Amino acid sequence: MLLEVRDLHVEFRTRDGVAKAVNGVNYSVDAGETLAVLGESGSGKSVTAQAIMGILDIPPGKITQGEILFQGEDLLKLKEDQRRKIRGAGMAMIFQDALSSLNPVLSVGEQLGEMFVVHRGMSRKDAKAKAIELMDRVRIPAAKERVGQYPHQFSGGMRQRIMIAMAMALEPSLIIADEPTTALDVTVQAQVMDLLAELQRELNMGLILITHDLGVVADVADDIAVMYAGRIVEQAPVHEIYKRPAHPYTRGLLDSIPRLDQKGQELYAIKGLPPNLMNIPPGCAFNPRCPRAQDICRTDVPPLADVTYDAAEPTATAPATAPGRKSACHFWKETLDDAS
Repeated sequence: MLLEVRDLHVEFRTRDGVAKAVNGVNYSVDAGETLAVLGESGSGKSVTAQAIMGILDIPPGKITQGEILFQGEDLLKLKEDQRRKIRGAGMAMIFQDALSSLNPVLSVGEQLGEMFVVHRGMSRKDAKAKAIELMDRVRIPAAKERVGQYPHQFSGGMRQRIMIAMAMALEPSLIIADEPTTALDVTVQAQVMDLLAELQRELNMGLILITHDLGVVADVADDIAVMYAGRIVEQAPVHEIYKRPAHPYTRGLLDSIPRLDQKGQELYAIKGLPPNLMNIPPGCAFNPRCPRAQDICRTDVPPLADVTYDAAEPTATAPATAPGRKSACHFWKETLDDAS
């Protein structure tokens, strides 16, 4: 396995209290696979990614428990200089806001070339040539003429391509893409996702795609992990999630997607707001917003348990193992039946 996250807990200690941002996350991704991590803002998606990359702000952030195994080695046991060698060469991250992530006073060629100077010991001249090669690879027109330009001289889509080029410069085994299509129009979104998928196939990279947009991941993900209040509430192969969600929160996210057959109807929205991470409700954190919530949901935290059903005739009364499917809901069987 390329990456395994085991029972990860992250909290932020502030003057107002302790915010429990990640509460026992477990997931894995292998070479050539794409894992999509979904959820509303504040669900813990990006914090988990930052913990994996080793770029959490500490303090106030603190990893209190868990393991992050990259190619079998626990990253949390490494010294900072050892983790720095893995960043870029072993794993890399694409951030959601390319304009603020790129240095405005350095040309894109200098920023791309720095990877090769630091990690490969190349000369500035050779690094510039590599930068041009990377810009060509991610299909930036006239790369040789534009290598000396600055981030503000590129469009949003082109800046995102530069971020992708930086991430895959050293051909890492794993890329984490944090909302890579935010603020891009639909056509450019599709181009960016197609480019990521193409590079992934070419290099056989593992890809973790963090997003709140289920439409973006439908055609590219192998598996999906849905997060809420710092926990994974459902895991499943992508086609299973869309066909038959096993958690009311996932069902709500899917129902919130605009559909052509519902033209003129009011768009569904999950009622209420995500919980304050300093005061997560007892029991299932989703219970104040859940239409299926009962007394047990307000007292007992549901485990992330295996979902079972008969693939031929999927009913709650004729269960069979469903590989890769898990749900943290006391009433996942009823939710499955609703989606039948």
